[in-house]
Amino acid sequence: MRSPIKGLIERLRPKHYVRRQPLVLINGLAEQAESWYRNRKFWMRFFDVYAPNILAYEGEALHRRIAAKEPITVDYLVQQLYTYLDQFVHTPPYNLVSSSLGGKVAVEFAARYPQVINRVVLICPSGMGDKEQLPIMDGVRAQDARAMVTSVFHKPRRVDGEMLRYYKAKFASRQWKKGFLRTVNGTLEHSVRERMKDVLAPTLLVTASGDKVCDPKTAEDAARELPNGHFRKIEKCGHAPQIEKHWLINRLVVDFLSSSTPTAHPSWTKLILAKPTRASK
Repeated sequence: MRSPIKGLIERLRPKHYVRRQPLVLINGLAEQAESWYRNRKFWMRFFDVYAPNILAYEGEALHRRIAAKEPITVDYLVQQLYTYLDQFVHTPPYNLVSSSLGGKVAVEFAARYPQVINRVVLICPSGMGDKEQLPIMDGVRAQDARAMVTSVFHKPRRVDGEMLRYYKAKFASRQWKKGFLRTVNGTLEHSVRERMKDVLAPTLLVTASGDKVCDPKTAEDAARELPNGHFRKIEKCGHAPQIEKHWLINRLVVDFLSSSTPTAHPSWTKLILAKPTRASK
């Protein structure tokens, strides 16, 4: 049996360079790839991390589509992700980690392109069949950044001040608000519940007891329809566990994506002593 101390030493003093497995982050309506700010640095110790900004509300590509009177749909976002990975990454099979709206994109992508998927993590994914609540919309319409941001947290006082300042600045941009509202209108009704059975890769679905956007019970029911699914509910947490419970999510994702026997409930020892992985040959 490998010594826990040896595992800790290997983690703190990694071996020589090796090619690592690709990890692709797909964010939700929070828009920014930077919304993974409490996770990306940690995951980079274990994986080659990519955070394609396929959803940018002030982006030229999105507004060219709006000008052409074409909707911003989940299908469009899936195609944007495919184009990015196919043309600029070239290292399948991919691990996908997604949150909220990004969960719809991840499920559709994994169902359509199973040959390029290794494993999938869905964090409070939308589109599981429930009627989604969007308190974030009230914040945008009222130009109330605090209401918009804190609606997704179990403990709003922990919201990062920089996040509030970012959205306050964006509310002054008509182009940003137009992009946001068109994206919501084009993606809100898209359900991926019927696609869960087509996601063949090992998939971890994480929900939170205090999620005000996506119903935790519906998420739990949807997880049972995954052919190789694993489910975990996090208590005392809102719609963004990757921020509010980042210590747990960081290590849970690493363990699930790298373990030979993935599970939603690894031991605390495994979480603490996670070891950087090598890409398969």
